Amino acid sequence: MRVLITGITGFAGSHLADYLLAEHPEVEVVGTHRWRSRRENVAHLEGRVRLLECDIRDPSATRDLVASLRPDAIFHLAAQSFVPTSWKAPHESLGTNILGQLNLFEALRAAKLDDCRVQIAGSSEEYGLVHPDELPITEDQPLRPLSPYAVSKVGQDMMAYQYFHSYGLEAVRTRGFNHTGPRRPPFFVCSDFAYQLVRIEKGRQPPRISVGNLEARRDFTDVRDIVRGYWLALDKGEPGEVYNVATGRSWSIQEVLDQLIELTGLDVEIIPDPERMRPSDVPRLEGDASRLRAATGWEPVIPFRRTLEDLLDYWRERLGGVQGIPA
Repeated sequence: MRVLITGITGFAGSHLADYLLAEHPEVEVVGTHRWRSRRENVAHLEGRVRLLECDIRDPSATRDLVASLRPDAIFHLAAQSFVPTSWKAPHESLGTNILGQLNLFEALRAAKLDDCRVQIAGSSEEYGLVHPDELPITEDQPLRPLSPYAVSKVGQDMMAYQYFHSYGLEAVRTRGFNHTGPRRPPFFVCSDFAYQLVRIEKGRQPPRISVGNLEARRDFTDVRDIVRGYWLALDKGEPGEVYNVATGRSWSIQEVLDQLIELTGLDVEIIPDPERMRPSDVPRLEGDASRLRAATGWEPVIPFRRTLEDLLDYWRERLGGVQGIPA
């Protein structure tokens, strides 16, 4: 079985490759990357996966890749995935996420790969404005996106639904709630806090943490549980269906920060940073993954505290070095 992971050099893509190699050795793993993609997340996989250069925004390159590779399954993870960036550069989010997926779908149709299953990685951000009486969020919840990124993910989601019904494309949609863990870039909230705290540990910044909105509540899942959910959704889920991937519990950003500070034992000052505030923010996201559980048996198994410990250890290893030397 040949599996293509678009965006394999990214956070979730690299962890999905790890999972497939460890749990499904019968799978041949192939991944796409752009010419300027950083590869530190997959450096340890050299010789075990095949990396192919392809920018999914290029329709001809995407068509050629799919035609030559003829994958049995695709995990479509290549995307602009940072919400604040979508406010500053909405064209990039909408173009990369919606048109990139369109290019992939049209490439599959051109190659007549009617039996190739495709997992589309949506987001809990699609739900957007959620009222207290609508929690926990099920897949039947109305979509009220509150950012350009969320709009782009709704576009991907609905396109997959349309292509399934119009052309029989075997697309399985997932709506992953917030996920974190080792390799998460430092501009995502949990990793950002961990990164700043480790820099403080090493004497590379004063004992002050810059923060944005600490009141928002998010349903955090370890990325290693998330990618297992992706596999199970594609393997056992129904084409055309959509599945939440979530723990069912939310944490306030303040609680996340408090746990990380407790784990480090540091005494730090909290500094609100207006640049970290969004024009509009989702107050609370808390998902119901009953549909995925019923279809596949998936359950999250990694405690959130362990995720935060592993995230701190990841930054301690990455930053390394001698105290007092900036990183």
